[in-house]
Amino acid sequence: MFDTLTDNLNSVFKKLRSRGKLHPKQIDNALGEIRTALLDADVAVEVADDLLSRVRTRALGEEVMKSVTPGQQIVKVVDEELTVTLGGQHKPFTLGSAAPAVIMMAGVQGSGKTTACAKLAKTLKGKGKRPLLVAADLERPAAIEQLRTLGREIGVPVVSDGKDPVKVAKNALKEAERQNADVVIIDTAGRLHVDAEMMKQARKIKEATTPHHVLMACDAMTGQDAVVQAREFMREVDTTGFILTKLDGDARGGAALSITAVTGRPVYFVGTGEKPEDLEPFYPDRMAGRILGMGDVLTLVEKAQETMDQDSARAAAEKLMKNQFTLEDFLGQLREMRKMGPIGDLLKMLPGVPGGKNAMKELAGAIDEGELNRAEAIILSMTREERRNPGIISGSRRLRIANGSGATTADVNGLLKDFDGARKMMRTMMGGKRMPGMMKMPTGPKR
Repeated sequence: MFDTLTDNLNSVFKKLRSRGKLHPKQIDNALGEIRTALLDADVAVEVADDLLSRVRTRALGEEVMKSVTPGQQIVKVVDEELTVTLGGQHKPFTLGSAAPAVIMMAGVQGSGKTTACAKLAKTLKGKGKRPLLVAADLERPAAIEQLRTLGREIGVPVVSDGKDPVKVAKNALKEAERQNADVVIIDTAGRLHVDAEMMKQARKIKEATTPHHVLMACDAMTGQDAVVQAREFMREVDTTGFILTKLDGDARGGAALSITAVTGRPVYFVGTGEKPEDLEPFYPDRMAGRILGMGDVLTLVEKAQETMDQDSARAAAEKLMKNQFTLEDFLGQLREMRKMGPIGDLLKMLPGVPGGKNAMKELAGAIDEGELNRAEAIILSMTREERRNPGIISGSRRLRIANGSGATTADVNGLLKDFDGARKMMRTMMGGKRMPGMMKMPTGPKR
């Protein structure tokens, strides 16, 4: 989402870091370039100007002008002020003690509103809640069936009893009591654009259900339109917060930077993919770090803790230390790692890899998604004994493995060589010894 903005900002920062003492004119020129980058990313003009006004005030102050590393200090100032623009402190999504807690989801058609309902239900279910989904979007014929399909996928019941959206919502509250659900998530109607009828219906549902949260699903790819829509919903139904959808897209991302500054309401979650589990809490400081190319290691660690089998990881580490790590273990860890999402998305969270490119290209190439698919196919074509003891794989066995996996013997040779080297290097690193160079993942030769 922010690749272009990140690259443009880092180009400005690179020039600032290369200079010694900075003069006010040089700072103003840099801020002018940053403003252009923000506007190109479709950030609201008033938001960009307010952000840069705060940055300029601090950049011309003593903390920067008298610093021995003024360029680095300006980057720090931009990071801190961008965090403020994005919402400042992280706002956790809480429901209080009432049961059932009611969440009303609003948004225009195409914003990912219905999918966001299911993602939120899955997230809350994972925290021990008993959610009930309500299909109250009767304007779009496929909306009810879409929500029912998603509900079956995540194991959450879906109700839609009635021909009037307000009645559907009221009936759902009674059904929640019968089913002992403690969270009710209501999917309301969307339109191709904000209109009076849409808002009137939303107000009636809100009055009938007194929701604890009125969340708006905002498509991060729509830029300024998302900000306009957010303002309308704020005025008409007093939105309590936002879910930014499609943050994995390739648009400019201005909505993500503008929406809280414009409305004063927090972004609670961001959608990072199409799967029900692709919903992350929104942390302003971490998002600022991603935008500025500083990575987001905390989110990466949390993803690993949530998706990877910790016992399996510890067992693999112990085997590495004892020189007992096999291709079978590697296959297991490869599959665990891929549960965290596409490799490219994970790379973007590493410091020094802005947008997953322009740095550490060797690492990015070494763990290309297609190469990992080929590595998995090669390992699966081996017998259990071959995976546990690669030393027995002779020339004839390599040919059989290559034929069975649709690879070449060169691919098999490359995988075995890389695996042996990686195993030795990881064992050395875990033993606390310094090892020059970067580990190459065992993926075999490129094609």
